[in-house]
Amino acid sequence: MSTTTTLTLHERVEQALDTIRPYLLADGGNVRLVNITADKIVELELLGACGSCPMSPMTLKAGVEESIKNAVPEIIGVRALNV
Repeated sequence: MSTTTTLTLHERVEQALDTIRPYLLADGGNVRLVNITADKIVELELLGACGSCPMSPMTLKAGVEESIKNAVPEIIGVRALNV
């Protein structure tokens, strides 16, 4: 009998964030998962340098959103609440 662990949507998004977090931390930033809406939009808070970096919108779309959507296909978008 095999045991399968089923991760929640929240846990799967956190795992996806963990894959890109080292790159954000290297530049003095980070992200915090705030919410996943009923419409499958991930709401994040940009922390540290990410909160004031002029490249944050590009990092959010090209880095964070793509990483999440690749790992969790049912997510349709990502939104930063503090940008």
